[in-house]
Amino acid sequence: MTELLAGDIGGTKTILRLATVTDGQLQTQFEHKYVSAEFAGLVPMVQQFVAMASEQLGQALQPERACFAIAGPVINNTSQLTNLPWNLQGDRLREELSLTEATLINDFEAIGYGVLGLEPNDLHTLQTGKPDDTAPIAVIGAGTGLGQGYLMHQGDRYRVFPSEGGHADFAPRSEQEFQLLKYLRDKHQITRVSAERVVSGQGIISIYQYLRNRAVAKESPEIAEVVTTWERQAGMTKTVDPAAAISQAAQAQTDNLSQQTLDLFVGAYGAEAGNLALKLLPYGGLYVAGGIAAKNLDLIAGGAFMNAFGDKGRVSDLLREVPVHIVLNPQVGLIGAARYAAGL
Repeated sequence: MTELLAGDIGGTKTILRLATVTDGQLQTQFEHKYVSAEFAGLVPMVQQFVAMASEQLGQALQPERACFAIAGPVINNTSQLTNLPWNLQGDRLREELSLTEATLINDFEAIGYGVLGLEPNDLHTLQTGKPDDTAPIAVIGAGTGLGQGYLMHQGDRYRVFPSEGGHADFAPRSEQEFQLLKYLRDKHQITRVSAERVVSGQGIISIYQYLRNRAVAKESPEIAEVVTTWERQAGMTKTVDPAAAISQAAQAQTDNLSQQTLDLFVGAYGAEAGNLALKLLPYGGLYVAGGIAAKNLDLIAGGAFMNAFGDKGRVSDLLREVPVHIVLNPQVGLIGAARYAAGL
């Protein structure tokens, strides 16, 4: 039995998990959530975590290997977190925590490994397709940005490959989307618009602003207050989350402008997922991760997402065989970090 340490490290919170692996099977032993900013670095947090786990489990614990999923770029096993004054180095963590190995991976890469460890109740299937265990797996996830990646077999294991596909060009499909493209180019004074500017939390806000400014529907006082507060706080610490407010109003069907915003967003999201599927033909499955899909499940599963996903002209039939799943488990990245540490 091998003791492993996994972590999902973000600017706001960090979740640590102690797991054991026996005969290729992972078993969680202890888990705890921390406010990241309350610690000067990762080492004292992990030390406190291991001491707490040892006390709770009634035995002295010393993990052998660790993998930490980082919300930010990882280069040569090092990372400077974007929203936290932590400079993490795998070699230093290994030495200071008395580990045999400490690996840092990007949080979206961790999601890629995590989908391999999900249970059926962790998923909502939009399209069963014709699964092929030898084919690539694709992962896409809209949140703060738009993550994309894929998994390929290497020998008897999968390897996750990151991608910057979210920064590829946004491809409008209707007159309304063409006008949205022009709006974003003019607003940001740019010559091209990436898919991420539309398919992300920021994209939800931008779509709302575009429809509001075009007077497509009347703006409700409640959502207007949230959005205008956010706009006034440009360059400042944000105290409101318009994307969440718009999404919640759309789900509750209490605000027509918010509903139209999410209709446009869901269609663009499905179309971009379909673009990724065309490039990879992921008959091993396409997994839609990220907080937005799971939190707006009814809207994503309502039909517009898959209609846009499969609307690819003469090659549409190719995508009908791709299994498409929404990831419901918010700890998929932590699962992936644990699997990576275990070498699964």
